[in-house]
Amino acid sequence: MAPNLSPHMTVMQNAAQRAAKRLLRDFNEVEQLQVSVKGPSDFVSQADIRAEQTLKEELTKARPGYAFLMEESGASGSENWAWRWVVDPLDGTREFVKRNGEFTINIALAAQSEPLLGVVAAPAQQLVYWGATGIGAFRRSRGAESPIHVAPPLQPLRVVGSRSHASPQTEAYLARLGPHQTRGIGSSLKFCLVAEGSADLYPRFGPTSEWDTAAGQAVLEAAGGAVTRLDGHKLRYNCRESLINGDFVAFGHADALRPRAPQRS
Repeated sequence: MAPNLSPHMTVMQNAAQRAAKRLLRDFNEVEQLQVSVKGPSDFVSQADIRAEQTLKEELTKARPGYAFLMEESGASGSENWAWRWVVDPLDGTREFVKRNGEFTINIALAAQSEPLLGVVAAPAQQLVYWGATGIGAFRRSRGAESPIHVAPPLQPLRVVGSRSHASPQTEAYLARLGPHQTRGIGSSLKFCLVAEGSADLYPRFGPTSEWDTAAGQAVLEAAGGAVTRLDGHKLRYNCRESLINGDFVAFGHADALRPRAPQRS
């Protein structure tokens, strides 16, 4: 039986709030943090590890029977994977170290390969997005809350992309779509900009992990959008041996995926 989603959302937001306070303390002392290289363009800091510990404590206390998939500590918890938290404690470590504020806390609750609930918090911007299947999507900015929804695509298309992971494949894909304006932004905030109608499309070519996308996908889908692989199938979770996602496109309306003729001057 599916759990009542509203109490789960409260649990997730409370956990994100506590982790945000921990991250902001580290953000203000970022020059003293130890940062290590995990792989090509992949970093981990003491802030990642401390925030993950905080999130695991809070989520376990509230729902002790659920399993975890977390960026730094991997999979753990119950052998029953029907319900599990998918967590990235600090999405955008590079942005965190650069002190540009475009880093997020990502928390999703996944069930039966679907990200049903998601919270994306940007502590440095006092910004939180959340969404759930059957409930809708919302945005809280400096204490003011409002519902959000995707918007019909504009021309030229408003495209969001990674600050740190641009690729020739992305440029080739966009060239086929026609006129567009591109905005670079870090972390899972790209999903949220599409969800609130500030952007039309977020294409991603190259590897991402399930914890990078689950929370943002949940928010976007709750706002009326979608995240699909290039073959059109929905991005899914907890159903493959690999935790690496393939190339995908996040969008508000399917019209954003259709090629457009160049604008006349």
